[in-house]
Amino acid sequence: MAGQGLSDDEVRGIREALAAGRKPKVVFTASAGQIAGQVGQVVEVTDPAVSDEFVVVRFGRDELPFSPADLAVAPRGAGRRVVEAKPEPVVEPVESSPAPEFVLDTPRVPVQRREESVVEAKPEPVEKPAARRPAKVAKPKGPAGLTVTLAYADGEWTVAAQQGAKALAKPYVVKPAEALRMVALVDVPGVQEAVEQILSAERSEAEQQAEKLRAELAEIEARLAELREAR
Repeated sequence: MAGQGLSDDEVRGIREALAAGRKPKVVFTASAGQIAGQVGQVVEVTDPAVSDEFVVVRFGRDELPFSPADLAVAPRGAGRRVVEAKPEPVVEPVESSPAPEFVLDTPRVPVQRREESVVEAKPEPVEKPAARRPAKVAKPKGPAGLTVTLAYADGEWTVAAQQGAKALAKPYVVKPAEALRMVALVDVPGVQEAVEQILSAERSEAEQQAEKLRAELAEIEARLAELREAR
């Protein structure tokens, strides 16, 4: 019984054999469970990116997918000897009766016992252990996650968008009113209050700058009036 699974080179060789019309034989390893040591035929090799069990093996009447770790290359001459081995026919002793009188004198109970013993000696079908597990269904991959970021720094509000590792939109400046509308969509306690505090602080600072500019403008206009009177 092989203890190691198929290597990448062996999987590649199996693909080439299938392309040539052959069905290579493989032996189930210990990781395959109850069918370890049995022989099957590879009928298909699917995409390993879809499922780890991409080697489809025909075992009895079933065709089931397995991973390379569950299989090994079968040695030459390997076959399913358990299925081929058959007990000797039990009807011959009955047919070789020397005379009808002897058959009539012989009780039928021993014959029935021999038939029962033969039935008990028949090996269990090897196809049953093959149904140990259903084939896995590959789950489709969903789209990459989307992240939209609203940030505030150095007196400016910016918005950026990224999907997975790809940047959909680099940070660009938005108006404070637009930033406040975006935050209003997020029903999280404390977020909208924090934005309103930032806007209030900016508003207060802008008003102070406006007052300062108005005072400077008044001084400049007064100076200009004095210069006009001095003509």
